[in-house]
Amino acid sequence: MILADKIILLRKKNGLSQEELAEKMGVSRQSVSKWEGAQSIPELEKILQLSRLFGVTTDYLLKDEIEAEENCSDSCDEISLRKVTLEEANVYLNERKRASFKIALATFLCIISPLTLVILGAATEIPRLGISENVMGVVGITTLFAFILASVPIFIHCSFKNTPFEFLDKKGSFELGYGTKGMVAERKAKFQNTYHRWNIIATCICIFSPIPLITSAFANNDMLSVIMFAVTVIIAGIGAGAFIIVGIQMGSMDKLLCEGDYTPEKKEKNGLAEAVSTAYWGIITATFFVWSFLSNDWHLSWIVFAVGGILFPAVLSLCNLLTKNNQKQK
Repeated sequence: MILADKIILLRKKNGLSQEELAEKMGVSRQSVSKWEGAQSIPELEKILQLSRLFGVTTDYLLKDEIEAEENCSDSCDEISLRKVTLEEANVYLNERKRASFKIALATFLCIISPLTLVILGAATEIPRLGISENVMGVVGITTLFAFILASVPIFIHCSFKNTPFEFLDKKGSFELGYGTKGMVAERKAKFQNTYHRWNIIATCICIFSPIPLITSAFANNDMLSVIMFAVTVIIAGIGAGAFIIVGIQMGSMDKLLCEGDYTPEKKEKNGLAEAVSTAYWGIITATFFVWSFLSNDWHLSWIVFAVGGILFPAVLSLCNLLTKNNQKQK
């Protein structure tokens, strides 16, 4: 049995796809495909890595006459961790830095998407403006969808860009190569002050955001109150964007260093939180559209997102509590 057949046999025996084996070996799927197709032979380093990964001897892999598997000694590592090189870490950190600004922009667009609908809804109540409900509905809904359609491709693009680094989210799936940890730790130390400063600024922006709305309450003018509400939402959106920008950049460094919210113990909790978040906002969005289309109250249904945003921290807290209880039971 030649090496190519043995790699196929061992891969299937361990329940791995070509993509999964490539991820563990730190190579492309095409490389694994060529190994299995006998179009190329792995380098010696990769042979040793395959030996550790599958728990077999290098003699078994390299000698065609050896048909039966020969298990290596207990000193062999059962799992070969993906090594993150200095170059890969730099590419990842730079990509997440660019993505942080894009994701912040997309989030901001989603936050302000209902504002045109809200303002026009209030404008229809003022006869002298001459804005009909039909105009309000067409323009407001078109604007809402335009903002959402502008933001969705940004989220998808950033998600695709992050695909090669998804292994970083898996518990115990990688280790940092020579000099990589020092480089990441140095970048994190330099970014620390920026992170704290912008978190303070973003917090102040969010605290300040309701002031225009509160001030307009004394004017006893409904249209002014709606406009000030829009200003409040825009200011809050800017604050949220600032949190996102520095949060993603700091998170990328913590993820490489396995610190903060990305320690092995917390990765399991983060995975559950992400799943709950996806389901939660999916339900909120579905509720918004069902209510809007059935009642045609587009000028009111936007409040679903406001209520959803208020309840979201409570949902995450409940999720964390359940995770802690499960960990205690284990």
